Amino acid sequence: MPRMSAIEAAFCRAAPWKVFSQRVLLPWALDGHVIFGEVLEVGAGSGAMAEAAARRFPEASITVTDVDAAMVADARARLAPLPNLRVRAADMTSLPFATDRFDAVMSNLVLHHVISWRDGAAEALRVLKPGGVLLGYDLTNTLLARFVHHADRSPHRMVSAEELLEGLAAAGFTGVNVQEAARDHLMRFRAYKPVRTRTGVDAPLPPG
Repeated sequence: MPRMSAIEAAFCRAAPWKVFSQRVLLPWALDGHVIFGEVLEVGAGSGAMAEAAARRFPEASITVTDVDAAMVADARARLAPLPNLRVRAADMTSLPFATDRFDAVMSNLVLHHVISWRDGAAEALRVLKPGGVLLGYDLTNTLLARFVHHADRSPHRMVSAEELLEGLAAAGFTGVNVQEAARDHLMRFRAYKPVRTRTGVDAPLPPG
């Protein structure tokens, strides 16, 4: 999983981005979903979304990860006062966590940085408890998104909504839902790890 460019790193640390992501993007990405229990955020950058989630859901225990050492250091400094947050370095495509550990995995604006994003989806599925949810948002594969990332030389692999829907289902998720917004420049998604019954049949899960 590649590190973000210097331009994107500066953007993630900017105060306006923190305010916008916490007040607008997090509620939109969650779409009414309440996180609880053990929660993992992958590719969290400087931790702006995790900070808002920790304050909104103080009963949840949130683990914040990023592959970029500088971002991990920033997140540790920012999030230190919050008792329900912990920060560590981790690559989404090879997570250092036990299988069936988390009730939710959040992925906010990171999938387009994960060249092997299908491997990242498989890892998210692995670390989720049965019935656990993967949710978040990302850019879609538009001309504007491709131009911006080529211009700042940021490592990327843009994903369309259709490709994400197919990829999450192929990884083994159920109840997959992907919704485009902002004139199809953004998409939010939600998908569940199946619950196996004694008969080996997937138990019903909430609609995406």
